[in-house]
Amino acid sequence: MTSSEIRRHFLDFFQSKQHLIVASAPLVAKNDPTLMFNNSGMAQFKDFFLGNGTPPAKRVADTQKCLRVSGKHNDLEDVGFDTYHHTMFEMLGNWSFGDYFKKEAIHWAWELLTEVYQLPKDRLYVSVFQGDDKDNVPFDQEAFDLWEPIVGKDRIIYGNKKDNFWEMGDTGPCGPCSEIHVDLRSAEEVAQQPGKELVNADHPQVVEIWNLVFMQFNRKADGSLEPLPARHVDTGMGFERLCMAIQGKKSNYDTDVFSGTINVIEELSGKPYGGTMDKSDVAMRVIADHIRAVSFAIADGLVPSNSKAGYVIRRILRRAIRYGYSYLNLTEPFMTKLVPTLAIQFAEVFPELNAQRDFVATVIREEEIAFLRTLGTGLGRLDQIVTDTKAAGNASIAGETVFELNDTFGFPADLTALIAREKGLGIDEDGFQKALQEQKTRSRKDAASSAGDWIELADATAGSRFVGYDQAESETRIVKYRKVQNKQGVQYQVVLAETPFYAESGGQIGDTGELVLMRAGQPLYVLTVVDTRKENDLTIHVIDPAQTSGLTTARIEKREGAGDWILLPPPSAIKAFTTDADGVQSYSVANGVAIEADDLAEQLNYTDAVRAKIDTTRRAQIAANHSATHLLHSALREVLGTHVAQKGSYVGPDALRFDFSHFSKVTDEQLAAVELIVNEKIREDIPLDEQRNVPIAQAKEMGATALFGEKYGDFVRVITFDPSYSVELCGGTHVNRTGHIGLFKFTGEGSVSTGVRRIEAKTALGAETLVNEQMAIVSELKEVLKAPKDVVKAVQDLLTERSALQKQIEALQNEKVQQIKNGLLDKVTQSNGHAVLVERVDVPSADALKQLAYDLKAKVDNLALVLGADINGKPQLAVMLPDSLIQDRKLNAGQVVKELAKNIKGGGGGQPFFATAGGSDSSGLDAALAQGKELLA
Repeated sequence: MTSSEIRRHFLDFFQSKQHLIVASAPLVAKNDPTLMFNNSGMAQFKDFFLGNGTPPAKRVADTQKCLRVSGKHNDLEDVGFDTYHHTMFEMLGNWSFGDYFKKEAIHWAWELLTEVYQLPKDRLYVSVFQGDDKDNVPFDQEAFDLWEPIVGKDRIIYGNKKDNFWEMGDTGPCGPCSEIHVDLRSAEEVAQQPGKELVNADHPQVVEIWNLVFMQFNRKADGSLEPLPARHVDTGMGFERLCMAIQGKKSNYDTDVFSGTINVIEELSGKPYGGTMDKSDVAMRVIADHIRAVSFAIADGLVPSNSKAGYVIRRILRRAIRYGYSYLNLTEPFMTKLVPTLAIQFAEVFPELNAQRDFVATVIREEEIAFLRTLGTGLGRLDQIVTDTKAAGNASIAGETVFELNDTFGFPADLTALIAREKGLGIDEDGFQKALQEQKTRSRKDAASSAGDWIELADATAGSRFVGYDQAESETRIVKYRKVQNKQGVQYQVVLAETPFYAESGGQIGDTGELVLMRAGQPLYVLTVVDTRKENDLTIHVIDPAQTSGLTTARIEKREGAGDWILLPPPSAIKAFTTDADGVQSYSVANGVAIEADDLAEQLNYTDAVRAKIDTTRRAQIAANHSATHLLHSALREVLGTHVAQKGSYVGPDALRFDFSHFSKVTDEQLAAVELIVNEKIREDIPLDEQRNVPIAQAKEMGATALFGEKYGDFVRVITFDPSYSVELCGGTHVNRTGHIGLFKFTGEGSVSTGVRRIEAKTALGAETLVNEQMAIVSELKEVLKAPKDVVKAVQDLLTERSALQKQIEALQNEKVQQIKNGLLDKVTQSNGHAVLVERVDVPSADALKQLAYDLKAKVDNLALVLGADINGKPQLAVMLPDSLIQDRKLNAGQVVKELAKNIKGGGGGQPFFATAGGSDSSGLDAALAQGKELLA
């Protein structure tokens, strides 16, 4: 059975069990701050388990691209050295959202494995959760009772919390699980030792292939567990391991999932693959694995870079290049040549790679060229380090140096260690790990943040219903909130039942504005919304308590027996109480009084309504910039070619930034052509055609441009500015007519990474301000230049005149230096076999001082000199030493000048024979020269 058939049988099986088959989410996690990459099959369904969204069906099945190279789940260092770990892998899964539970999940898993795939029953083992006293979770008797009649007691293993209690993170949905393991050893090996004894013992042929997770609990921030309102099933089966088991192989890399790629590597390297632990075989496994992770990440919209997810991809790619370079003698770009084979292999299940294979291959090739160049530089640097280390009598290269090679040249520590061993040296592994840990600690501190549990005030809805396309203001209620501590201090995150606030997404930044807390129809407080973010499927309104103010009057209810008082503002803010005939009391507060951060939670609890209002001026500026990116995208495709595809964007109130695929600099002529087209479309005043809830198939028929790396639902929003010009899938906010953009002006163009260019621009008020500033500069220039007819020519004439005058000045200064030199030659004395000159001189610049020192050295043999000068109020020193003083007296000009510079409150350095220093106290020059004369005597 081929891998394609194995995948198809899985999906067909669960489709027959009334499961909806859904597409894989991109590798890069979207709108989830807890994940950099989608590292499990359940990642794209996380919201449904949290109750923040509604699943497309109660039963779902899929194959999900996963990447495990960072964070809690990190398999990178194991890849290549065993038979079953990978960076990118497929996770086959079936899901139940509040529908079936343990019984169906267990019976269907057994049916698929033994009847459809026909795996031998006597080679399968299962595990159940043994319970945990600390969490107060009992033994999973239900799962045991379901498995016992299927496999018998002897094939059931009791698993601890580490192996049989699945959690997606420090907080969130979790629950006990049942793992299914398969024993792939020979009959002789099985006869010698039962497979049960090798489960979870890291045996390469006794491996877990399927994990059935039963989501029953929610892990809170304080570590406690609470039952979920609905129970779910979350299963994950490693596709590559399943293929190994069904195809009767001893390694994932021996299956047809990898064999095609490995065959190409064999051809490129001229070496056969033997499946052993030889370094050449390890290298082939690493490359075959890593090319998948890199290719699919780029196809999903990520490009290698020096930060965040882009850096992880660059590291994976460089790791593969290094293995090919070191162990397969692949010194020219080779990874790029594997992309076509991979694209064709996965065209049916993951078509995004085949659709972009030329772009992906080009990005990888450019990265390879750059790193192979860096690799050569790093090897040269390492040769010098080896020489210096041996000269110093050390047996190991310092850990800080190993870290520098890794951090600066992308030179992995294990490669440094390998080359060092060839030269008879080791590396300070502890020192390297210390430097690496210090960097990680710095990064963690920079990103440190902690969030409390959500406090729910109303039934959770499917996130926040967004009404911001049609409304700038909305009266709503708080669904839940939580307190967050981060670099900004204490903030609150608030979720509303409906909101006009657009959450940062698709490059458009989040709205700001205010939330007015209401009670009994009266306003209490105004909360400033400093940002709006999308977390999973929730719209998060970020509140800064320091920007909270009380209103002039506010009203609270207190009747006899009605409960506690509503928490009042700080006593200093209360001006007066009043009571009406019904016993309803009110108070007034001083304007502008901020509420204490800890007290804000109480006010949120007692709020019965919220008036949400966005900053409409800011939103209008953002909308102008966003619509301009659509016009820009189409103009770039018209001028540069249809290969142009959006690779990222920033849309804010101040400017826009647009990243796109292109492999050369956009020329000034091309930029001018693009800008002209965009402004023509603005002047045409094209009306916005916004269509919501369009079936995705219909949107594609309309020619709508979609972004690679985005996962779209069955229904999408289509934004059109002239059907023949710009039709895009987009969830952002836009102007009603292109004329509202006003004006479009470029401010910059450059490279972001290999194959990706960036354009920056301004529109509307920002563009007007830019033009006005430039015109003001031109006007001021005209005034300074006495209103010439041709400003450019006038400036060019000035520059030509300046250059000529500069040459005259340099000639005069050189003449003066020569006169000084001639005068100093008469002041040279002899001392202990060498010439000595210590003088204060009048020179115009530090360069002139240096020139004077070298000219004197050329005229006087064996000269030791110290020259001092006051140059525009700044003291300068120069020290020149002959070889005799350097060798016989072990003097060093750099050390001498540092000592002398203390007199002028400065510092400096240089080479053993010549060094300079500067300072801040010219009154110390004479003392410095006197000390210099004493040293050179």
